[in-house]
Amino acid sequence: MKEADFTLDLRGESCPYPVIYTLEALEGMNKGELLQVITDCPGSFRNVPEEAIAHGYTFAQDPVKNGQEYLFYIYA
Repeated sequence: MKEADFTLDLRGESCPYPVIYTLEALEGMNKGELLQVITDCPGSFRNVPEEAIAHGYTFAQDPVKNGQEYLFYIYA
């Protein structure tokens, strides 16, 4: 997997903000760029992938649970 072009650190943001900010970031990126999202909101582990896929985005890998943090790698 290539290195992320952008990182969105959303630790401390409660749901639904991780989903909103992730989709906004992806909309502003060029096609094919890779966004890394870091969040610590438990609901986002399900919500971010659901919404990103619903909006036509694809994941570079499955979401990662790292202790209290969740990592997503999404292609714009």
